[in-house]
Amino acid sequence: MTNPSVIHLRRARTSLVLDARGPGLPRVVHWGADLGPLPADELPALVDATIPPVVPSSFDAPTVLSLLPEASAGWSGRPGLAGHRAGRDWSTAFRLDSVDVSDGGPEPGRPALGGDAVVVSGEDGAHGGPGAARVTVRATDPAAGLALTTELVLDATGLLTLRHRLRNDGAAPYEVRELTPVLPVPAVATELLDLTGRWCRERAPQRHPWPMGAWVREGRHGRTGHDATLLLVAGTPGFGFGHGEVWAVHTAWSGDHVTVAERRPTGESTLGGGELLTPGEILLGPGEEYASPLLYAVHSTVGLDGLSDVLHTHLRARPEHPRWARPVTLNVWEAVYFDHDLDRLKSLANRAAEVGVERFVLDDGWFRGRRHDRAGLGDWHVDTDVWPDGLQPLIDHVRGHGMQFGLWVEPEMVNPDSDLFRAHPDWVLAAPGRLPPEWRHQQVLDLARPAAYDHLLSRLDALLTEHDGIAYLKWDHNRDLTEAGHAGRPGVHAQTVAVYRLLDELRRRHPDVEIESCSSGGARVDLEILRRTDRVWASDCNDALERLAIQRWTGLLLPPELVGTHIGPERSHTTHRVHDLGFRAVTALFGHHGIEWDIGSITPAERAELAAWVALHKRLRPLLHTGRVVRVDHPDPAVQAHGVVAHDGSRAVYAVSRLGTSAAQIPGPVRLPGLDPRRRYAVRPAAGVPEPAVLQMTEPGWLPKGATLSGAVLATVGLQLPALHPEQALLLEVTAVD
Repeated sequence: MTNPSVIHLRRARTSLVLDARGPGLPRVVHWGADLGPLPADELPALVDATIPPVVPSSFDAPTVLSLLPEASAGWSGRPGLAGHRAGRDWSTAFRLDSVDVSDGGPEPGRPALGGDAVVVSGEDGAHGGPGAARVTVRATDPAAGLALTTELVLDATGLLTLRHRLRNDGAAPYEVRELTPVLPVPAVATELLDLTGRWCRERAPQRHPWPMGAWVREGRHGRTGHDATLLLVAGTPGFGFGHGEVWAVHTAWSGDHVTVAERRPTGESTLGGGELLTPGEILLGPGEEYASPLLYAVHSTVGLDGLSDVLHTHLRARPEHPRWARPVTLNVWEAVYFDHDLDRLKSLANRAAEVGVERFVLDDGWFRGRRHDRAGLGDWHVDTDVWPDGLQPLIDHVRGHGMQFGLWVEPEMVNPDSDLFRAHPDWVLAAPGRLPPEWRHQQVLDLARPAAYDHLLSRLDALLTEHDGIAYLKWDHNRDLTEAGHAGRPGVHAQTVAVYRLLDELRRRHPDVEIESCSSGGARVDLEILRRTDRVWASDCNDALERLAIQRWTGLLLPPELVGTHIGPERSHTTHRVHDLGFRAVTALFGHHGIEWDIGSITPAERAELAAWVALHKRLRPLLHTGRVVRVDHPDPAVQAHGVVAHDGSRAVYAVSRLGTSAAQIPGPVRLPGLDPRRRYAVRPAAGVPEPAVLQMTEPGWLPKGATLSGAVLATVGLQLPALHPEQALLLEVTAVD
């Protein structure tokens, strides 16, 4: 290498600068705000300006953090790679072989190693370019017998993805214990925010100062988990939805995983994530490779909403993103549970059509032996005792109303009380000699076993082929993977890969069938499962008060159209809280809308109001499922507000919810962010639906006629809203008038 090489990638207000001068692995000099059109000859000076000094009681040369942190380079934090070859080759010293850069154009790439500095900018340098900018780094450690390929992609939205691939070039097997991509974060990021949760209370935020040491979030559920942090966020002090500089990562993996934030006394701060491997799980034979999960990384100078804006734009641009209106869905689970009766279900379908439902989903209980949750899983044949003429009469009835038909399945699970288990008790993930503890009376099929995989694929394929009109599968996954052994070794990795392969093959055979990722509600929500599914079920809890927080924080990662949001019954089945229809409807409006309620037993007045809310959702749906999500930083914890703004600034819709009583008798005005500050807007309560209950003698001055104000005024001064009763919500429509 005679000439240094520095790479500057720019896309959509984000810059990534890599020092690839060698001889070791490249390091990230900068990941964050756009640096502007830096000339190539300035990049080496930028790199030199960021090299740390040598201080007392330290290494004699500067320690710099590479794309894969190594002890051989002086790194004393969490390793990027942990592994060994029968106790040897446990430490690596990779040396750079090549770096290829592609700017998304017609050429596959150009070598950067040994050449001049490379700048890959967008067309205007700030708001996106012609496509993704890609850097591929190849390195080897001949002494350890290992080869490493690292791929970084900065796409047109400013989203960065990072992945390592490790190849065993030695003659003996090599065990991989960890392969975790990490990225540096500037020292100005001193606070952390991530999410935790449990069944029926997913996506609970937790926030604290970023101390020295490692903040490690591990998921050992064999699935993403109710407690998974969708995004691990680091930011400047006091960052919020609309302000502050923030950096965040997401580990895209549906099995055991780790996401980590680390600050070292030596001055480095990093975010990273990868797969959490059990000892002996990944053993590479000669020539075999292991790839880490994709690490999604995103930066914003305008708070958490800026992160969501990048992620939502990226997800909506994927070729697999749903391209048609998300149908309003009725799921019959909370209406009938396991009590399946054709006449009653037809009656429900009639009511569903009357209120405007577009997709009717038959939930658990349709297959052989399934009268309760203790039997039948694995026997994916229609139960002729309950359905003597099969499912087709119900399917035809539903489709006759112009609705799609959907069906619940839980393919990865098996009840010990099932014909499948009795025939193949060895088709279960287990440690040798014993079964894992049961969960909901079920075990997990070992899909890495070819016979089990082939059987399940055959049954699902037959189910979809033999029935004319199944357009949707609600794919459930109701237990953790515990002691998940495959062929005597840990099996979570192999199971996760097999599930991906199963979904891919099923989608190939039935490309028009949509699939929902449901896992006891929200326990499998990640960007890798969403490459194969069309939406997630955010939670089994349909309590509107709980759902406000669950959906708010699920939306940090996912756009509304990918999140199932249903109107539940008046009394929640999970919390027994009672809410009126307006509060439940406003909460469910901002997503893939639906109903989870026995609408066959409600009054004509309730049906008429429900139909009005469904019609309102359909009218707003083009905006809700394409616009920019904004969330309000309101000082009163009893007030929650959020909205969706059209990208051209022409219209918006906001919901303001009162969660409880406030210390102040009248909460302060609510700002409406995201509008064009130069345009004037008419603000009105949504028409055609009932108004919320209020506790006031007179209305605020701008009601009932509405208000016409500039976007700047609405965003900085806001509107004084009615004095809503607790657990009431007001929906505002905003339209540009000039």
